[in-house]
Amino acid sequence: MIKAADLPPTIALLPLPGALLLPRARLPLHIFEPRYLALLDDILRTRERLIGMIQPRETPSPAGALQAVGCAGRLTAFAETDDGRYMITLTGVSRFRLRREVPGFTPYIRADVDWSDFARDLGPAEADEDFRSEPFLDLLGRFFAARGLTTDWSSLRQAENELLINSLAMLCPFAPEDRQALLEAPSLAARRATLETLIEFALRSGAGEEIVH
Repeated sequence: MIKAADLPPTIALLPLPGALLLPRARLPLHIFEPRYLALLDDILRTRERLIGMIQPRETPSPAGALQAVGCAGRLTAFAETDDGRYMITLTGVSRFRLRREVPGFTPYIRADVDWSDFARDLGPAEADEDFRSEPFLDLLGRFFAARGLTTDWSSLRQAENELLINSLAMLCPFAPEDRQALLEAPSLAARRATLETLIEFALRSGAGEEIVH
């Protein structure tokens, strides 16, 4: 368990559009770009093994090219392929606010970050007291049917609130700005409400063709 005192003021960033990591959730990644291979080599030498996942802004603003809020994950699984690529898993630890990018000679971005707004992320799994399983799964079923998505419904029905809501937030095919809204939701209940709104909007807007396993 990482404590607030263990969170470093400066972390390496992995800016990937559309990639969402949430506290206590797991995100598998396939790393092959040389700059991010160098990032992993450096992270493996640290005690915390933290990588900050953050989305680029679709349109750079005066605030910078990256979103203001990201989520740091701890490297919890690591495998190297025969051709030098890495298959890794990050486990979400805490969200952070981006303060400034740190100049330096690394091929990847390092940044000063502020963890103070997200102390709750370091606690136990969060509950959504207003969550109602059947109406939510009914809405989700209509969304999956409209989009041609498939999933293991038995596992969804058995999942705890946080695991269910956060997994769907990470896996459902939403636009990067919608994923950012899910990341920045101040509570699990707010994230679930945002997720429902996005699903309802998608149902009104038409269908696509993606599959979630």
